[in-house]
Amino acid sequence: MRILVTGAAGFIGTNFVYYMLSKHPDYEITGLDSLTYAGNIGNLERALKSPSFTFVKGDIRCRSDVTSVFDKYSPDIVVNFAAESHVDRSIDSPAIFLDTNVLGTEVLLEEALKHDVKRFHQISTDEVYGDLPLEKKNLRFTEQSILRPSSPYSASKASADLIVLAYHRTYGLNVTISRCSNNFGPYQHEEKLIPKTIKNAISDNVISVYGTGENIRDWIYVIDHCKAVDTIIHKGKDGEIYNIGADNEISNISLIKMILKALNKPESLITYTADRKGHDLRYAIDSSKLQKELGFSEYSEFNNKLAETIMWYKISAIK
Repeated sequence: MRILVTGAAGFIGTNFVYYMLSKHPDYEITGLDSLTYAGNIGNLERALKSPSFTFVKGDIRCRSDVTSVFDKYSPDIVVNFAAESHVDRSIDSPAIFLDTNVLGTEVLLEEALKHDVKRFHQISTDEVYGDLPLEKKNLRFTEQSILRPSSPYSASKASADLIVLAYHRTYGLNVTISRCSNNFGPYQHEEKLIPKTIKNAISDNVISVYGTGENIRDWIYVIDHCKAVDTIIHKGKDGEIYNIGADNEISNISLIKMILKALNKPESLITYTADRKGHDLRYAIDSSKLQKELGFSEYSEFNNKLAETIMWYKISAIK
């Protein structure tokens, strides 16, 4: 089996490459990444030593780059992790998000169609659903939830999802989509909440919190996400969407305080700032379809994995 992983040098892409090399040592994996600020070739240092992995520097927006990879490596499965993903950056500079997340996805789809790939899997996000009220704890996003994206980032991902589904309906391309909750774990860029908090806490720097910090996110350990994607690309039904979540709803301020406590740092480091524009209140995923239809139930214990993640960043800071 030959798999093309786009965004392979990013946070989730890197973890997926390592997971697949371990789980499927007989597979040939090609990693494609343009190595923007969020992609770090150093993340793949161990993978590059494997005869089963090949890295190609290229941009999914560039048709010649993508055509070259498909012609040379003939992937059976494409897993598209490549994306601009930081909400704040999308608010400041939305054009690059539309360019990469929407047009880049179309370029990949076109080549996948030409090369008759067995499965095109699109990595999406729960943010395409918008947000939920803080007070209605019983509400969860399902695959049938209306798309109500709040930011240019989530709007670009929702648009990409629709294009993927259109290629399935119009051209018969075998596709699946997964929409996952917030990920955490090793190799995440420091602009994201957990690594940023850890880094600032270690250095005794101010930790800025939007608004009151009561916004709630549903957290999943990145390897659990990778396992779910592996399950979907092998067992998922053509044309279907699968939500991925671990039922770990935690407010931003509570999570920050947990990290400070683990690092034995004072809460006085916290400072509150003006809220983000269009800030989503609450995310919560109903992943029962994934569990019932595909039998996926491999979720890690949150507190243990958070502790491991904190230690990973502590060690990385020393190196």
